[in-house]
Order: sequence, then structure tokens, then C-alpha cells
Amino acid sequence: MKIFCLAALSALLACGALHAAHKPNVLLIVADDLGWSDVGWHQGLARTPHMDALVRAGVELDRHYVQPVCTPTRTALMSGRYPGRFGPQALAPSNLRAMPLGTLTMASMLKAQGYRTHQCGKWHLGAQPQWIPNAYGFDSSYGTLTGAADPWTHLYREGNPYEDTWHRDGTFFREQGNATELVAAEALRRIRQDKGPWFVYVPFHAVHTPVDAPQQYKDLYAGQVFDADPKRQDSRLRLVAMVSQLDAKIGEMVEALKQTGQQDNTLIVFTSDNGGIEGLKNAYKGRVPDSPLNSENDPLRGQKNTLYEGGTRVCAFAHWPAVLKPGRYAVPMHAVDWMPTLAELLGMAAPAQARWDGVSQWQGLTTGAKPAARNIYIAKRDERSLQREGWKLMVSNRKGRAPELFHVDQDPFEKQDLAKSNPKKVAELMALLEAEQALDNQVMPKDLEGLPH
Repeated sequence: MKIFCLAALSALLACGALHAAHKPNVLLIVADDLGWSDVGWHQGLARTPHMDALVRAGVELDRHYVQPVCTPTRTALMSGRYPGRFGPQALAPSNLRAMPLGTLTMASMLKAQGYRTHQCGKWHLGAQPQWIPNAYGFDSSYGTLTGAADPWTHLYREGNPYEDTWHRDGTFFREQGNATELVAAEALRRIRQDKGPWFVYVPFHAVHTPVDAPQQYKDLYAGQVFDADPKRQDSRLRLVAMVSQLDAKIGEMVEALKQTGQQDNTLIVFTSDNGGIEGLKNAYKGRVPDSPLNSENDPLRGQKNTLYEGGTRVCAFAHWPAVLKPGRYAVPMHAVDWMPTLAELLGMAAPAQARWDGVSQWQGLTTGAKPAARNIYIAKRDERSLQREGWKLMVSNRKGRAPELFHVDQDPFEKQDLAKSNPKKVAELMALLEAEQALDNQVMPKDLEGLPH
């Protein structure tokens, strides 16, 4: 297999002539609810030797932003657009269709470039059979259509119309085994059997509640005390075990790439869909206990479902040893950037129907070039933030909540609210935020009205 140096690859991209045989495989791995301080490379709670090694040999994406909850981030990743552009149903966790059928997705874009496309794991962009990944450009899909499932029963919330959610290509079925193990096995099969170029999207359920892992991963922490309270001790043990299980499965994927001679022609991208949640009840059908002591996002402020850094700045890296030099990429970027980044990598012009909010980070990742100033706009149904040139404004529709302003370049832990002392900057960013919000679709698509969420 030919290993391209950066100069040769750049020359090919410049003339737009990246031959099909030289298109890299793309392995996109998404963890669920992984906290900033849950991983080894942040000196965190769990042992993650495989991911730590990928970070050391790759590019640590130190300022990788996402939406504060799952459906919106997955919408952004798959479309290159901010989720509010599709309607309010895409701004919160939902089992409704997030994007219209026919939307240009990462899968359909790569499929048009000759890629085989596979989804293994959690979809959460529409839980009815007509909204499965196959309807959005994937050749195959496997896992759950809903936002989560018990790792052992694979069932969603009891009594919910989407309780049975485990499927292959839209056909629901029951299967024995641990969900993380099964999802990884499917991804490994695709990696080993498919001839490139391929796109394998692996959105794991780990480490979303219900939090649990096989005993062998708990045994890694034998004798380690996390808390004096037995329930909290068990909760934290299950969390770190599940993180280590996730890490082990990623290690198996890397080993499969090596064994099949594909490592030098595979771009691996890893991110979480949002920050961790520090404690929660288990609402899913199964026997896994609640999680009173779960993830950590320290020293970042906030957690999942907040617009503070702990909810939206996540563990992420890119790894492609033949092309990407090891280092740390501190430029703020967002999940919407991956579609235009892959397009530039492949020498593609942005398709007319794309309307991407993201910007390509390819030159920054490969040459260190600093991109032009841009907005990073993150919205929930009742709160919004806008980040630009180191400043971050947060506003809320909730009564009594005043705007908050932080200079996150200088104050990454958001300790000093500068809104009252800098009203001009608040006004400047508010105008930009309102312009972004005006591009959102405020109306629920009519065909989704009245459907179960």
C-alpha cells in the first residue's frame, strides 16, 4: 500500500485529482456522554491506553465543540449544518426524524465518491423504519435507532413505542450479548471485509446510561476506592469500566487496520457527542442500577445539557499516521466542520445543496494554517451561545437569566462573567447570535406533529 507524504497528497488535492484508489478510508467513532476528565490523556478517571496512544501519534483536537446533547450533535456531524436549520425537533434529544429525507449527509456525500458506507451503533436521528441510516446514504446499518438502550437487554425505555429498537437495516430483532461488544464486532467485520474506500461510522452507546460493562473491565480497577458510599463506589466503577471497554474496542479496530494493511490509508476521527453527566437515574428497561457518581468534566465548567464548556467542549482527536503529524490543534472547531473538511481532503467543491455552516479544517490540521475568524453557534430550545475570536456569549429565554460573557481563550474554565463590564462586546455578539438564530427553522415539520418522541 502506497504511503503518501503530505506534499504529494497536497499536490493531488490542489489539482482535484485524488484517484479513487487513493481515497482514504474514514473511521468516525463517537462516544456518548464521555466527560472531559474520564480519559487518560486528560489525566482522568479511567485507563484508556489505546486512545492515549492514538492521541500521542495523532492530532489532539483540544477545542472541539459539539452540541450539548446527542441528537443535535449527530445532526451536525451528518449534515455539516447547525441542527436548528432543520427545525426544533433537531435541537433536543428526540426519536423524531431530525433531517428531511434527501438531505446531503456525510454518508451520501462519501457514497457518491465511491465509498462503501456503514453505520454501527446508535443512530438517534429518527426511530421509525423509514428514517433509518440506509435512507440517508448508508449501505448498511446495525444497532439502535433510539437515543439509548440497556447494554444487556438492548431495550429502550419501558412502555415507550420505540422500546424494541435493536435492528439490522431497519429490521428489528433480539440478540444476546453486550451492546458495546456487539457494535464493535460489527465495525470490525466491516473493517476487515470491505475493500476501500470505506466509511465506517461507529456511534457507540458507551458511556450513556445505563452505565455498565462486562466484569473483565471492572477487574481492571480491583481494589480501587472511588467513594466510601457503596452505591457511589459501584456507580463510578461501572463508569470507568465502560470507558476502558470503549478504549479496548477502539484498540481492536486499530489492530484490525494494521492486520489488513489499511492503517496508513485510514483517517480515524474520534469525538464525544457532548460532555459527561455527573449523576443520573436509569430510565431504561433492564437491571442496571442508577448512576449517582458518574462522569467528570473538571476543570471545565458544566456538564451535558449545558452550554458551558463542560457540556460542549469534548474529548476528540484525529489520527492518520501517513499524513497528520502528531500535535495539538487548539483552533476552535465544531462538529459541523467535518463534512467540509472531508470534502477538501477529497478535492471536492461544496455541492450546491450543501449549505454548510461548517468550515474546512484541513489546512489547519495539515499545515497549521490559521483559519479566518468564524462564528461557532450552539443552540438549545431555550438557550443559545455564540463564540468568536475567543469571546463567548450565552443567552437564555428563561426568566431572570441575564446574558453571560466569557473570554474562553483567557478564561477556559468560565470563572469570570464579563457581561456587565463589557456591554459593547455583548451587543456585538448578540447581533451575530441573532443573525445565526434567524437562519434556524422555528417551525416543526407538519408531518412530525403529533408523533411520539
